Amino acid sequence: MATLSYNDAPLLAAQALWLETYRPAVRVSERGGIVSIGDGIVWVKCLPSAALEDVIRFEDGSRALVFQLTRELVGAVLLQQNGSLNSGTAAYLSGQGLTIPTGDSILGRVIDPLGTPIDGLPAPETTLLRRIFAPSPPITARDFVSSPLYTGTTIIDTMIPIGKGQRQLIIGGSGTGKSSIAVDAVINQLNSGVRCIYVLIGHKRSTVVSIIGTLRAAGALANTTVVVAEAGSLPGLKYLAPFAGCAVAEEWMQRGMDTLVVYDDLTLHAQTYRELSLLLRRPPGREAYPGDIFFLHARLLERSTCLDGVHGGGSMTALPIIEIQQGELSAYIPTNLISITDGQIYLDQDLFAAGLLPAVDVTRSVSRIGGKAQHERIKEAAGRMKLDYLQFLELELFTRFGSRLEASMEAKIRRGRLLREILRQERMAPLPAEYQAAWLTAFNEGCFDGLPPAEVSSRLSLLAKGVQTGHLSLDDDHGAWRKAVAAWLGQEATSGEAY
Repeated sequence: MATLSYNDAPLLAAQALWLETYRPAVRVSERGGIVSIGDGIVWVKCLPSAALEDVIRFEDGSRALVFQLTRELVGAVLLQQNGSLNSGTAAYLSGQGLTIPTGDSILGRVIDPLGTPIDGLPAPETTLLRRIFAPSPPITARDFVSSPLYTGTTIIDTMIPIGKGQRQLIIGGSGTGKSSIAVDAVINQLNSGVRCIYVLIGHKRSTVVSIIGTLRAAGALANTTVVVAEAGSLPGLKYLAPFAGCAVAEEWMQRGMDTLVVYDDLTLHAQTYRELSLLLRRPPGREAYPGDIFFLHARLLERSTCLDGVHGGGSMTALPIIEIQQGELSAYIPTNLISITDGQIYLDQDLFAAGLLPAVDVTRSVSRIGGKAQHERIKEAAGRMKLDYLQFLELELFTRFGSRLEASMEAKIRRGRLLREILRQERMAPLPAEYQAAWLTAFNEGCFDGLPPAEVSSRLSLLAKGVQTGHLSLDDDHGAWRKAVAAWLGQEATSGEAY
């Protein structure tokens, strides 16, 4: 028999403590077994106490989430599968809900929906665990949306403003730049104090690597947690991904911080949910989606809000992305999400093909509550500008027929075309709020009138230089601001300095 050494003293002490506190009692446990497995689905028998969203642990270390209950069997979606999992493997209820590690240690990391790092770095050291399927905050804990969240995209920050705590849908056809707008919004939060979570659902690996590389190149990855469930992942992980990202953001929100969550995209998430539901023999409804598809996304997006001071004062802003086919806004999933969210940013295929980037269709885009959070100076100036732009879009239709227009109509068309040039913007070039207010003031004051389109960019560069050097600040009162913008443009244009 092996003798115990000095180093075994802690073990002996622990055993002695266990013996002292041990009390004999009847302990009942359930031991089930796998009946069948395939396509990321397992059917388990002999677990009568199982409830929806319970975690099942298998003998080989695999895990699954209870998804469907029948009289004899339990249907579960696999979250973690080892190679030895097969029919007959023993199954046990864990007795715990699904949690994910949260906290500052996962900031700047790339993780899967279970919190496991997939960026090749050591596992983060954190003791904070948060339930993935937590209820949304009660109405008594919520506050009004009152602070702006700037995306850095000119056409959005001026015409379709977003407030902290808002849920703004990004919707458009394939390849219209939906993810680009979301990535630019994340990049723009780098020095704003807003922590970001980017959730990638069902994308191929090349797309995942490209988005992470873009964030890293812009320096925004250090302020972002990326939750990835790529196309080759188990369907259960793709179903879990947006809820995991939401749970990460909730931890910071309840600590009084502002957060931004991007769900890219919920079209693939809905398709994954439909696939799992059909495999688990749930009755199909419209477009073969299950009847609770609306509840699926509502329970997710309702967790995004602005908390009052008693509950921490933090906020979670959601930017869900959804793809439509052939511009069909009346499809099932798009209409569901439009009714859940506080507005939408619609990207048009024709505008994208014409090179008008970002291809945001102002006539179909709306922000129902963002205007209440917009800066007063930007809100006042943008109201006049948006009216001019909408009138231009209507008048432009008449020019296609070659009809002669009055001088006033031609002036509005020239002004609208000038405005269209101003609203053009390249990717990964977010612009601050001071710049938005500066060009709006200059445009409404007529500082751009008579300029050929080729000179618009140089005049805008002068305004960007004024903001960068601190000559233009929103802290000035209205009169001083207008004088500062006019004086800066006049001085710089006369001296001929280039930005």
